[in-house]
Amino acid sequence: MRRTNFDMDALRSFCEGVDLGSFAKAADRLGRSTSAISMQMKKLEGQAGTDLLRKSGRGLELTAAGETLLGYARRILDLNDEARTALAGLELEGTVRLGLQEDFGERLLSNVLGRFTRSHPDLQIEAVIARNSELIAQLQAGKIDLALGWHTDATLPYVDLLGDYPMRWIGSATQDPAREPVRLVALQAPCLMRKAATDALDRAGIPWRVVYTSASLAGIWAAVAAGLGVTVRTNLGLPGDVRVLDGLPALPGIRLALYSGAATPSPACKRMAALIKEHIVG
Repeated sequence: MRRTNFDMDALRSFCEGVDLGSFAKAADRLGRSTSAISMQMKKLEGQAGTDLLRKSGRGLELTAAGETLLGYARRILDLNDEARTALAGLELEGTVRLGLQEDFGERLLSNVLGRFTRSHPDLQIEAVIARNSELIAQLQAGKIDLALGWHTDATLPYVDLLGDYPMRWIGSATQDPAREPVRLVALQAPCLMRKAATDALDRAGIPWRVVYTSASLAGIWAAVAAGLGVTVRTNLGLPGDVRVLDGLPALPGIRLALYSGAATPSPACKRMAALIKEHIVG
């Protein structure tokens, strides 16, 4: 019996299209035409021997076979990318001191850092999870090499902007917040998102009061989930017991940035930065 070898590029396009909810968006991200992506999907269905997608209104949704293949495709691509990373960095050594804003700590620690460690077992990683202002201060003091956080007005010369993310009003998944005055749950000042929340409410003429403050994001999530009030974050890293709210004033976007402490980072830091950007930007 002849064995089928799934096309790696087609698998990557398949995963991107599902993740982005649009194969046209996947084409833009991957630098291909929509017709090329469409041909890849037909090729993948031919290799699978069954339909992977079906029409749903104006869009597409996965068939049962598509759901099954998606799980395998993610694992195949992860292993492929891990092997590439390992081979590209066989000679890497030393230490990478990485700072992560609280929104990304759990997500990156379980994905990027795990893969990086498996690919480079001789490298030592020192990870710090902290608020944005603390990460910036540590980077400026030379205590960390890289920092993933929200872009600020701080004067930092070596920064790579990774994208814009809309801020959202976040409330309890089980309780409806009282409208006026809006009860705010916020990180201790200074905080970019706290200021965005109060500025938006002031512009709309909506009264508000801060009912709970915390030094950590974990404390914010616990208070919001318990129904003490609402907060402002992005969609990144939301726990399951909170939800995005509608009906409150519009909020601005915020940029995600990867900061470096040096104009010429070490090879190990370059590999870590590349892996983080690949994971977030694609």
